[in-house]
Amino acid sequence: MPNRVAIFIDGSNFYHGCRHILPSGTNIDLLAFARKLVGSRELVRVYYYIAVVRREDDEQRYIDQQRFIERLNHLDYFQVKLGRLMPRGSTVVEKGVDVNIAVDMLKYAYLNAYDTAIIVTGDGDFTTAVEAVKDLGKHVENAYFETGRSQELQRVCDRFIKLDERYLQNCTFNVH
Repeated sequence: MPNRVAIFIDGSNFYHGCRHILPSGTNIDLLAFARKLVGSRELVRVYYYIAVVRREDDEQRYIDQQRFIERLNHLDYFQVKLGRLMPRGSTVVEKGVDVNIAVDMLKYAYLNAYDTAIIVTGDGDFTTAVEAVKDLGKHVENAYFETGRSQELQRVCDRFIKLDERYLQNCTFNVH
């Protein structure tokens, strides 16, 4: 039986999870990470969702993020999906990312583009989307960091992959 896998990465959740457990100056090789998640199955595509830093808020962060997005755009099987940051009081909030992940998981399940979805997030807001994907006959796995783990999301997913320093050890490189 074929097992085509699509990976849906909540970029902000992944970034903050990595920062919490990895030493400073350590980056993730996202293609190696995706291949580790998939194992011997077939990788269909990796969708990476990220809200774009507003240039007027932080010029250097904007430039760094644009370089990161450009690198992702050159990785095999990767597709970057952009959200936006909107001001709310004295802070900014991410908009459009979660709904894009949920819609894409459902759309590609309906189009039979994958057999198994791996959602990389700890956000419990995806529970309903996961249930709908499973109702279409697909499997859904959840890769999560302990600090941002959603018990509701884990309740509905078929399989769980705890992301910790040990799991990520063969997927990292130092930038210094």
